[in-house]
Amino acid sequence: MSLDYKAAGVNKEAGYQQVELMKEMVKRTHTPGVLNDLGGFAGAFKPDLTGMKEPVLVSGTDGVGTKLMLAQSLDIHNTIGIDAVAMCVNDILCQGGQPLFFLDYIATGKNIPEKMATIVEGVAEGCIQGHMALIGGETAEMPGMYDEDEYDIAGFAVGIVDRGKIITGEKIKAGDIVLGLPSSGVHSNGFSLVRAILKQQGLEYTDTVEGLDKTIGETLLTPTRIYADEVLALIKEVEVSGIAHITGGGLEENLPRILPEGLGLTVDPTAIPTQPIFSKLQEWGNVDLIEMFGTFNMGVGMVIVMDPTQAETARKVLNDMNSDFFEMGTIEELDQGVVFK
Repeated sequence: MSLDYKAAGVNKEAGYQQVELMKEMVKRTHTPGVLNDLGGFAGAFKPDLTGMKEPVLVSGTDGVGTKLMLAQSLDIHNTIGIDAVAMCVNDILCQGGQPLFFLDYIATGKNIPEKMATIVEGVAEGCIQGHMALIGGETAEMPGMYDEDEYDIAGFAVGIVDRGKIITGEKIKAGDIVLGLPSSGVHSNGFSLVRAILKQQGLEYTDTVEGLDKTIGETLLTPTRIYADEVLALIKEVEVSGIAHITGGGLEENLPRILPEGLGLTVDPTAIPTQPIFSKLQEWGNVDLIEMFGTFNMGVGMVIVMDPTQAETARKVLNDMNSDFFEMGTIEELDQGVVFK
């Protein structure tokens, strides 16, 4: 019997078809720095260095975790790419980076062009929200490694910042004001606990429950919010001391990453706007509140720290954008980075 690559489970023609389906959506993300179209061996980008004394590249890479299992279970694939972009671009924003470009990587058991294109549709939308170009990517068909309906997605973002304007957190001091930008929901962390809670309660993703305006699955699948508009506007007008992206580990793990030793924040959970999904998860799983804050973002997607003299301007910038935010308190001298009242 004569074998070929297709008989082994890899369909090259499907890959070619996928590229054709993606071309227009990728072009939507292109910015003036893009130097080549989709299909080359590498993406090329010429950054605008005007006004920069010492340009520095900043980068971030991530995946979506087990939230992918939810997308695959519901057969909804056009939002998970937004999550992939968000998890990367939000990290480089924390350094004050201006996003430049993104590349993705999708591995699957079977390349179904329409399905893969739908995933990339989400990636392209995330890039538009992040003000960055999608300049390339890779789809790997890996039969035997993944089941036919399975896939994984990861990617990385690159941005640029003048070295003298890199935000590190080292300037944070006691008395600084802390503002929170709300999350859009669970984002892309804590889904192993989410699945355990739903399994324990016998709940399905397709179930509707009082207090949620969508099914459980649709609520959980809400894409991770991208904070490029708010952060870029703030760092243009305000001297920001520190920015923390609240991902896995919640406030108590992520905020201390930017705090100098001996400084911390006392958090009043009631000061954070509540989101029904977190209350439901806590109730269904009988999860301790501290465990909730140590696993989920609990409604806080991004934390911005600044000197009190900058706070009024920051509030005005966010109000002018009609962007929601909330006061989280002031930095104080603490042995522990985050303390809950």
